[in-house]
Parts: sequence; C-alpha cells; structure tokens
Amino acid sequence: MKYPLLTLLLIITISLLGHAQYKQAPIDFLPKGHVVYRKIIGDLNKDGIADCILLIKGTDSQKIVNDRYRGKLDKNRQGLIILFKRPQGYELVVKNDSCFSAVDAYEGGYMAPEYTVEIKEGNLRVHFGQGRNGYWQYIFRFQNADFYLIGFESGYPSHFVSHYATFNEESINFLTQKKLKKKVIGLRSDGKERYKETWTKIKVLKVIKLSEIKDFDEFDIDELYEK
Repeated sequence: MKYPLLTLLLIITISLLGHAQYKQAPIDFLPKGHVVYRKIIGDLNKDGIADCILLIKGTDSQKIVNDRYRGKLDKNRQGLIILFKRPQGYELVVKNDSCFSAVDAYEGGYMAPEYTVEIKEGNLRVHFGQGRNGYWQYIFRFQNADFYLIGFESGYPSHFVSHYATFNEESINFLTQKKLKKKVIGLRSDGKERYKETWTKIKVLKVIKLSEIKDFDEFDIDELYEK
C-alpha cells in the first residue's frame, strides 16, 4: 500500500512519540497504589538539563499490620522512578517500584540500614548506612537506555582502638576492573584516618542494570566479580 509523503511522515512521527511517551509532570508517571515521599532533581545524562527521581512507596492497606508490641507497621515496599527532562516533557527511563524494603520491614534487635538516593557528578548513588556498624553504596551511570552499576563502595568497623569510629574501606570500579582496600593503621591529629592501600585486579562476571535489581537487601555484590 502506498501513502502520500505527508501521511507517511505523520505515521513515522506518531510511532516515534509512542515509544517515548512524554508527560508534562513527574507525578503523571506515578503508578496506581503508590505515593511519592521524596523528589530528587539533578542532571543524570549530562545534557545540562535537570532530570527527576521520584522515590515512591506502596499504599496497599493489606500490608499495614498491627504488631502486639510495635503497633501499626507499614510493610509496603519502596522504589524509584527515573525521568529525563526533554523539550517535549518528561520521559520515563527506569521504573523499579519495589527494590527497597518497607519502612517497617525489620524486626527484633536488628538495626535496619537507612538508605539515601542522590545525584553526584552525573551518576546515581544509592547509599545504605548503619551508623557505627558501617555503610555501603552503589554507583550507577546512564548508558544504553538504563542505569548500569559501575562502582561499589563500603566501610566496615576497623580493629583500630580509639574513641573515634574508624572504618576500613573497599572500593570496586567495574569499568577499570580494579578493587581498592584501605585499612586503618592510625589517626592523624585531626582525627582523620591514616590508611594502608592495596590494589587488586578483578574480573567482572556480570553486568547489572538498576532495572534488574529486585531487592537491594538480597543483592550480593560478590557474585558480580572474581579476583
């Protein structure tokens, strides 16, 4: 079947717009049964335009339970939506609406990690912290229509005895395939750690996208590489 040129151009335009699905406001991408509890603004694809991350949580009443000792607990999982700002509006890049634990997921004496999401140096960082027990964070970069894990950093209590909370540190760069270990060997006069650094070469076994992570709590970084 032959089409006039104008009709053909219109069909192509509609097809391209259908793939992008632009919307005018970030809230328009919120899935049913969810609320936004934080909005983060920053440039994630280095085009000089501020993009948007929505941190969201479910609102299923069936997942709000009463505990005998702790009272009402919210077991709805949390997640995120990443949107790029385009001239036509906002474009959905990644939606992972359940990759984070529920607010009241942890029970007993275990100290639940607190997580934060931030945009830093054009990358997306997901940081988990447990106070004096340490921290760990995942670093993602946008490429090929998703956010790929390019780095991992962690700190865990050292055996160095002082009144400061000192942390040995590890850093993995999946792009250069190198791992850095920093062991606390002392403190400076200002209380900052002095480290012994050790570099090792690693072999990346698997490339991970943010959209593929079902649960950060169950995500094992050690399965992604070998020494």
